[in-house]
Amino acid sequence: MKERNEELLNYVEEFEDAPTDEWIDNEENHDLITAYEESGFFEHHRLRVDPGQKLMRVDSYLSIHLKNTSRTRIKNACDLGYIKVNGNSAKASYKVKPYDEISVVLPYPPAPELVPEDIPLDIVYEDKSFLIVNKPAGMVCHPGCGNYKGTLINALLYHFQKQKENEAISLTQEGLRPGLVHRIDKDTTGLLVIAKTEQAYNFISKQFYERTTKRNYYALVWGNIKQDKGTITGNVGRSVRNRKQFMVYEDGSMGKYAVTHYEVVQRFGVVTLVKCKLETGRTHQIRVHFKYIGHTLFGDYFYGGHRTLKGKASKGFVNLINDCLTIMNRQALHAKTLGFVHPETKQDVFFDSELPDDFKEILYRFSKFMNVPPIPEIQGYETLPKYENILSKGKEPPKEIIEQEECSIEELGIDFEE
Repeated sequence: MKERNEELLNYVEEFEDAPTDEWIDNEENHDLITAYEESGFFEHHRLRVDPGQKLMRVDSYLSIHLKNTSRTRIKNACDLGYIKVNGNSAKASYKVKPYDEISVVLPYPPAPELVPEDIPLDIVYEDKSFLIVNKPAGMVCHPGCGNYKGTLINALLYHFQKQKENEAISLTQEGLRPGLVHRIDKDTTGLLVIAKTEQAYNFISKQFYERTTKRNYYALVWGNIKQDKGTITGNVGRSVRNRKQFMVYEDGSMGKYAVTHYEVVQRFGVVTLVKCKLETGRTHQIRVHFKYIGHTLFGDYFYGGHRTLKGKASKGFVNLINDCLTIMNRQALHAKTLGFVHPETKQDVFFDSELPDDFKEILYRFSKFMNVPPIPEIQGYETLPKYENILSKGKEPPKEIIEQEECSIEELGIDFEE
């Protein structure tokens, strides 16, 4: 039973941005969950304290690691005996230690009913088994705490409601939603597959689990990558310093095994366009792996790529970077291709997508400034009207350009709470 549960947890973490702290409704804890739900308590969490954690009050620890949960709410749960450490009820003043197992049950009102929303979808392909969507930047894939509107799921509910084919979209005890086979970050653009039947969902999900899908991402990263091709290997797990951030544990002591293959598409001197192939699908894997090798993704505020990390402080260069960061105010990452075996025909299917406008525009500007030929994806591209007025003039260049290998998180001044 333990091995089966571990296999299920590993499968859940294959999804980008999959929640990893929620309890899984398996046979071992089903009775406990049922009892709590009958009492009106039905938000469940189980956390294992990281090895490097310093002594900290359990209420403080949980207020950091449980999203959208106040200290008062946690303290009340402690007083009522609904927070346990290593199987025993814990007071709010209990000091957590490395490897402690914390289980939490919190009362909260049921989530608002998910409602269909008429949100335009860029549907690349659709048949009776699945559809392929090209997700825009800024769209959250699935509803979460405090975020139940404007998501891809809301848009899909509306789309399927019109077809009366919403069999595959539903809430489950684990919080996973059959239909949405995989996910990408809110500000990452690109292709997603959504199953329309349970059979299609299971068939395609198995391919993701067995890593037989063909997924390629385009990423623009800071710096000039030396090798034309390469592989980044390193366990990816939550940072012990900030649970919202992920990092590489090169000694393998923590995190999940992760492998990213890359190939240089075009060099622009201070930035490099790379094509990435995922062998595994860990949360933030591409973003974390490239930061690990000293090439943070361009525009990635969360990991420090929103500032000038390479280059010389010439006025023209500084204006170029300011303009490009204004246009691409997110991580420069696009899920460009997706391939798998069709659940009905059992034939290979493959889908490609255009780069989004902001990605094309910054590649166009880098090509012109660095006098390098444009890649095929932007052949014939011209600046769109919405970007014509984004031209820096009269801005003073900084005294020095930050070199990434000399940067620390503190120096970057990132506010992870935003």
